[in-house]
This record gives sequence, C-alpha cells and structure tokens, in this order.
Amino acid sequence: MPSAIADGVHIAQTFARAGMLRPSRPDRTARALLGLHRFGPTLAAGYLGAAARYPDAPAIIDDLGTVSFADIDRAGNAIARGLAGYGVRPGDSVAVLCRNHRWFVAVSIACSRLGAHALYLNTSFAGPQVSEVCAREGATAIVHDAEFSAVVRAAAPGRAVFLADTDTDTATDLGPGAGPQPGSGPPWGPAVATLAELAASRSGAPLPPPEQAGRTVILTSGTTGTPKGANRPNPASLAPAAGLLSLIPLRARETTLIAAPLFHAWGFAHMFLSTALSSTLVLQRRFEPEATLAAIAENRAQALIVVPVMLQRILELPAERRRAHDTSSLRVIAASGSALPGPLATRVMDAFGDVLYNLYGSTEVAWASIASPQDLRAAPGTAGRPPRGTVVRVLDASGDELGPGERGRIFVGSELLFDGYTGGGDKARLGNLMATGDMGHFDAAGRLFVDGRDDDMIVSGGENVFPAEIEDVLAGADGVAEVAVTGVPDARFGQRLRAHVVPAPGAQLDEDALKALVRGRLARYKVPREIVFVDVLPRTATGKVLKREL
Repeated sequence: MPSAIADGVHIAQTFARAGMLRPSRPDRTARALLGLHRFGPTLAAGYLGAAARYPDAPAIIDDLGTVSFADIDRAGNAIARGLAGYGVRPGDSVAVLCRNHRWFVAVSIACSRLGAHALYLNTSFAGPQVSEVCAREGATAIVHDAEFSAVVRAAAPGRAVFLADTDTDTATDLGPGAGPQPGSGPPWGPAVATLAELAASRSGAPLPPPEQAGRTVILTSGTTGTPKGANRPNPASLAPAAGLLSLIPLRARETTLIAAPLFHAWGFAHMFLSTALSSTLVLQRRFEPEATLAAIAENRAQALIVVPVMLQRILELPAERRRAHDTSSLRVIAASGSALPGPLATRVMDAFGDVLYNLYGSTEVAWASIASPQDLRAAPGTAGRPPRGTVVRVLDASGDELGPGERGRIFVGSELLFDGYTGGGDKARLGNLMATGDMGHFDAAGRLFVDGRDDDMIVSGGENVFPAEIEDVLAGADGVAEVAVTGVPDARFGQRLRAHVVPAPGAQLDEDALKALVRGRLARYKVPREIVFVDVLPRTATGKVLKREL
C-alpha cells in the first residue's frame, strides 16, 4: 500500500509538472475522464479525451495541412464503422502499411475504437514480406498508401483492402472526394474504399467500447532474420508514461515533430504519448534533413523525435544551411531505435544546445533507460538510467548480478514487457526480468552502457571483442561520418576485425592513421586488421545497420 500511494503521488506530480492537469471546462473534463474509464489507457481514450478538452486545437499538421482533435476523433469513429462494414471484427488484425501522415493516426484510432489489433508493417517491405507477415499474423484487412499498391497486391486476395493516403496532389482533407472511388483500377490496385470515403460516409458518433481492447503488433527490425511480431498489450496503468515524462521533459499542448517512422516502436510510442499530452503532431511522409529543420522553424516545434541516423544526416548539412532555419524553439530532441555514438551526441548538443535525450530499449521491453543531456556530456555514449517503475540488471551467465564495470547480459523488468512473439517464442526471462539481447555494464555513477548485441561478439585470437567500443573511437575521428565493425573469417585467428568507414563529404582518410587512433585508445587486439571505405552503410528503414549485408 505505501508503494502504491507513492506511485500515485509520483504520477500526479509528474503529470502536473507536464501541464496535463491544467483545468478545462468541467463538462469537457468529465467527457475525457469518462472516455478513459470506458476505454482504459488506449489510443481510443487518448484522442477522445483530447477532442473533448481541446476540440478545435490542431492535432496533426502534415503535408496536407492541419487537422483538429475533433476532426481526427470523428474520423476514427467513422473509419471504425467502415472497417466493421467490410467485415473487420473485434479481435481481427488490420495490417497498416503507411508513412507518417494523418491517415496512419486515423486508422490507428479506428482499430482501437473497434477493438481490432493494429499490425504495423515496415514501409521498406517487399511484396513477399508483406504476404508472409499478413499470412502469419492472420490479417483480415490491409490499409496502405497508394505508393504500396504493387507491394500489397499478392497479399490482397481474401482480405478487405483500403487505401489510406493517395498522393499529395489528390488527397486534400478528411472530407469526401479525396482519392479514388471504390473499385477503381490502377494505380490504386484492389482497394475497396479509401479512408477518406469511410470518414465522410459513416457516422462519426462515438462507438461503445469493445469488450476487450485491441492490441498493437510492432514488428522487430529484422536485422538478424525475418521480422517477428511483438505482441504488445496496452499499458495497465499511467505509471509508464509518468516514468518517461519524469526524465524527458515533454509538456502538454506543445508541438512535437515525429520524424521517426510511426510503424516503429519509438515513433508509435510518441504518437501514443501525444494523446495524453494533447500534443500537436507534425508529420512528414519522408524524412529529409533540411525539410525537417524547416518544419521545426515554421511550426515552432518544441520536441523532435528521431532515430540516430537522422541526426547524422542533419549534421551532414552545411552549417550555413542548418543555421538558415530557426530551431531555437526546440527543448527536446529525443533519440532511440539504434545506438547513439558518443561523438554524434556531443556534436548534436554543440549544434542545438543541451536538449538531447537518448532512450535505450527494444520492441520487446519498450524502454529500459534514458540518458539526459547531463549524462551525455559527462559520459558520451551512455544509455543513461532506468526511469521510475523500470528495473535494469546486468547479469552473468549464472544469473547473478554484476557490479560496476563488469560486463554481462542486460535484463529489464517493467509493466511494458511484451507478451511474446505472435508466431510463438519469447525472449529469455529470469523471474520478472526479460533479456534485451544486449551486453552491457554500469559505471560507478549508475549509468548504463550498451556494449553490443550478445550475438555480435567477435572472438578473434581467443579474445572477446564487441564492435561498439571500436565504432565509438572511429566515429570520433575527424572526417568520419559513419562506421560499422564486423568480424570476417580468418584461418589463423578464427575471426579478424574489419571496419567499414563512410568518409564525410570531401574528407581524405588514411587507413593507417585510423588504425593508430584505435591502437592509442584500446587494447591491441581490438585494432581492425583492415579498414574498408564505403559510400553508405546498409540500413533498415529505422536506421539500424544491416551488418549481415556488410
């Protein structure tokens, strides 16, 4: 009981500090609280509450313009009725293959209102992957952007298919007339209707809550194999949101630009969190560095949500082009989704101020730790500290906890752990703790460091080497834009180290000088035997390096 009271006080204090408890008209507050009571902490309740309290405020600003909370809420209800009219029932899976725009949000609300499971597909998938995932997950319907018509064609038979965004020339708003008509031919493929038609032709009146809330299925990145579906339940309480907000100072009714893909766990988390904060979301179909800076300046965005490679791309812009856009409104740059090299973190803060927050987690465990700007200045490369309500342990092979500086497997415990893979299987668990699949250590100040994937370890001449520490050293060298270290077969040593280096524009790099830099900072056996200069590193749509392709 004392713990529960303390948690309640912490949630209230955090939400008050974030401005979430500011007063509004009593009838509007009552509708918001009723929605939370009926739907629980879901996307459906979040947008219902925001529409009740701030109906005319901008909910989404995308390539097509601005949508209010009331309009996106009505659209979610109408699309839910439309999906049901084409046979989608509570508990069915709806596959969503969309970029960042209003229709992604609208169909996500619709699934939540209906009690359907939202299955988010990676926009880099080819047709065979879409077909495989839809078959494995038992998708009843597919919602896709027009550009993916050919990609979903093979998966379409036997499923209701809906068109989301058509293109920026024909799709205008949430009203009628946007996009093709039902049954139209190419290039729209097999779509039976557009989301705009469903939004315009069905009632936007509130739906009754489903008997059981729908789930969210986020796919793993697939860097080491076929992407798996991670079955994510809705949060059981508001504590996880409070834990995140206690370390990343997002504020209610501010403007957030989500550059990270919404189909990715990091982008989706902020779409979900924005409902509690009633934030205005700025969404762009594609990430383009200078367009992102322009959107921050135009909308006076206070928060930018990215994956680390996006920060790398922004810093590759000439300084005069970066400075041409006023980004002084930014209070938070929040990065996650892949490793944030220490040198990159320092360069970002030097360019934009000490507003950078680095979150470490995974699709399976959600978030594990958060590094503040103070952490990143004191210990570049750190993953930070666990938020309240999250437990992080570094354990040895026997399951015993290790001390500062000792490397072991990272385990996480919280109420956000996933329920297992939809196709069967799970992550390793020890009691209430789940393995992230990474190796790491704590420093003496209690900051977590991620040393690399537990299956990334390279054994060279009997020595265990994790690529991350070598990559961090090389990434800090002048003229190095990006780097990835892999192990390649070697007859004498079993494996030898190979570094793949992307030079910065105009840089002239010397292999021997880079090797000498590593030799001066790390043990001799960690010096790459060879350094290969490449134009780009192969990456997933969320920015993770595909080392198997190297």
